[in-house]
Order: sequence, then structure tokens, then C-alpha cells
Amino acid sequence: MADTVSIPSHPVTPSTILAVELAELVALVDAAPELDPGLKERLRRARDLARGLDPYLEECSTPESPALAALAARTRAERWSERSLVAGSGPLEQEMLSGHVEGQTLKFLVHMTRARRVLDIGMFTGYSALAMAEALPDDGEVVACEVDPYVADLARQCFAESPAGRRIRVEVGPALNTVLRLDGPFDVVFIDADKTGYLDYFHYLIGSDLLAPHGVIVVDNTLLQGEPYSNSGARSTNGQAIADFNRVVAADARVEQVLLPLRDGVTLIRRTSTDAS
Repeated sequence: MADTVSIPSHPVTPSTILAVELAELVALVDAAPELDPGLKERLRRARDLARGLDPYLEECSTPESPALAALAARTRAERWSERSLVAGSGPLEQEMLSGHVEGQTLKFLVHMTRARRVLDIGMFTGYSALAMAEALPDDGEVVACEVDPYVADLARQCFAESPAGRRIRVEVGPALNTVLRLDGPFDVVFIDADKTGYLDYFHYLIGSDLLAPHGVIVVDNTLLQGEPYSNSGARSTNGQAIADFNRVVAADARVEQVLLPLRDGVTLIRRTSTDAS
């Protein structure tokens, strides 16, 4: 079978990591003439299933707006390896961008919930914030938290080129500090910040009035490259933090949740009652 789908050079999600692993295995077995041709063909099918998934999801999802496409291109053009040396938020990389399919999912959720106020905890260059702002009514608002001033300025520049950008208010500083001083309610909260802080964000949102009674929390990276469920190797600090977060949320009787295998894992959370106490 001809290779028609490119393999990502820097895989950061379970599906792309799997695709790279399978591609390397196919290369190894193809170089071994003594192996059964049927086994080789099965491995090729597995490889093609894995690496064709994400491109097909993009193909079948509503295209991103010109403003989102421009923001993504601007993010890819940045020299993040150099910028990370002076960043106050740790290593920065273009893969931190939410991307087309996840952005479309967030827009869909904002439309479905008829949200008017959205909180974006961990904005990076603003793809998620702009995607959700595009789904808000004219008087809607996204409050976007970002710890790195340079990244925040880059996002503001992109927002200024979009009609929906005026609905976004950027707050610069440690996200938890910002969250603690905000007034609610927010109909949708998107968490994509420091992974070791996820439980703090979750407990505060569920136990306060910041989240609207029927609000939805959307949490990114809850599969974190497969670390929370894989038994192959020790977990990183972030991998352990996500595993702990997933376990605590699953055991919390105050909420119901579903973990979706979208990109690096997205969990949707809502209260089981409208009591915010």
C-alpha cells in the first residue's frame, strides 16, 4: 500500500505516538525477508489505521475560520525553542495549540450550552479562546488566563485581526491567582494550564459560584500521551498529576464526567445537582 498520510515529526497524543511506533515496526519487519508476508500486511493496516485517524477527523470537521487559521500559522512560525529559554511558564512548543478539531469541538460546546461567559484557563497563543469567542453572542465574553506576557501579547495581536477578538479579555499572571479574584458565573470553563494545578482548579470551580449552576468544565490533556493508563515506563510529574486528577474526578459524587479520546484527551464535567456548595 502506498504511503499517503505523513507521520508527525513530534507526536504528542496517544494516536500520533501509536502511529509513529507502528511505522517504525513496519520498517523493521519490511527489512526482514524471512518474516511472514501476512504479518507484515497486518502491521501495515494497523499503522494506516492509527496515522490516518487525525487527518480524517480534520477532513470531516467544519473548517476553521480564516482568523483561526492565521493564528495557527503565526504559532507555527514562532521559534518556541528559543523563546522557552526566557519564558516564565516553562517549555513552550507549537503543539500546545489546541488545533482545528479540538477548537471546533469547543465552539460546538459553546453553541450547545448557549454560553454567554467563558473562562479559558491556560490560553497559550489563543486558539481555544478565539474558537469559543467565535461561538458567543455579540455581548458574550471570554476571560482568558495566560502566565507568559510574550505569549499573551502575541495572542492579543491575533485577536485584533478577528471580529470575535473583541469578546476576549486577557488576564496575565498565574492562573489560579486570576481565578480566585474573578466574579462568576461562567457557563463554560476550559482548563489547559499547569497539569499539577488541575485538581486545585477543579475543586475551586465545583465548590464555588464561579461555575454557573448548569455550567460545563472542559479539561484538556487528560490522556497525556497515554501516561495515565500505560504501564510502559515511569510516569512524568505531569503524567502522575493527570492520573491523580482523573481518579479524583471519577470518584467525586458531586459530578458526572466523560473522557473523550480527542487529541490528547478531553474530559467534560458537570455537577450532578445545581447546588454549588
